[in-house]
Amino acid sequence: MKKQLNYQLVLGSKSPRRSDLLERMGFDFTMRTQDTDESYDQSMNAFDVAEFLALKKSKAIQITQGELLITADSVVILDDEIIGKPASIAQAKEYVSRLSGTKHFVDTGVALRSVDKTLSFHEVAEVYFEKLSKEEIDYYIEHFKPLDKAGSYGIQDWIGLNKVTKIVGTYTNIMGLPTARVYKELHQF
Repeated sequence: MKKQLNYQLVLGSKSPRRSDLLERMGFDFTMRTQDTDESYDQSMNAFDVAEFLALKKSKAIQITQGELLITADSVVILDDEIIGKPASIAQAKEYVSRLSGTKHFVDTGVALRSVDKTLSFHEVAEVYFEKLSKEEIDYYIEHFKPLDKAGSYGIQDWIGLNKVTKIVGTYTNIMGLPTARVYKELHQF
């Protein structure tokens, strides 16, 4: 069922997961992206970064009257430290090793913006990983190449199916878009 909004929805993201989720939610939308500097003040609270980056991405994209832009950013947080996207295979293995056997957080920030109004929010999920062996980490990195993912993993692939023992929060938030909250906010915008 396609949902009609009072705006033309624009997704400001290159993420195929966010695009797929928004489509599966029943929305028609176009995509528009702008490369954006994703730096932030390192003294910032880790749980404020995702929302800050979603707003930064939003401000970088031009919109016109009648359009509603949605941007998002997700960060993985372990012991109050952000575990970002890995720069190499070696760093991806290091990140997954650090997450192995731990509880960590995935914080997704979302910004909704029209010409006249901006709304931002974030959702946090707790993710519990079983311990991974070196062989399992090597297998995962080699076969799923998660270099484009915060924390070096995708909840929707092998590691999520086999090594995530518990989630407190929503699965789609971990994928990169807290869909239930987005749905609600889009209809109230």
